[in-house]
Amino acid sequence: MQEYLNSDKSQIIIWKRLLYMLIYGILAGLVRMLIWVVILIQLGTVIFTGEVNQHLLNFGQRLSAFLYHMLLFLTFNTDDLAFPFASWGLTKEPELLKPRSKV
Repeated sequence: MQEYLNSDKSQIIIWKRLLYMLIYGILAGLVRMLIWVVILIQLGTVIFTGEVNQHLLNFGQRLSAFLYHMLLFLTFNTDDLAFPFASWGLTKEPELLKPRSKV
């Protein structure tokens, strides 16, 4: 967070990040609803067939990773943007920011 306050373009950076945060906040709500749909369909599949649907399993994993990446950005744990402002490559772990100690 300190680099946001000390840079020459701090206001631009903060407003740009706020715009991304608003978009990711809306997307996170939609993704959470979609994850619940996947949960309910997967539960129905297991109840009626006794087996997990592999396609839903993979889709749920990708949605969960996408939500995780968005939440890391929203909580200032990373500066890496998630999809749609970056590629869908969700297997890459985001680079987390290190907390700075006050000296």
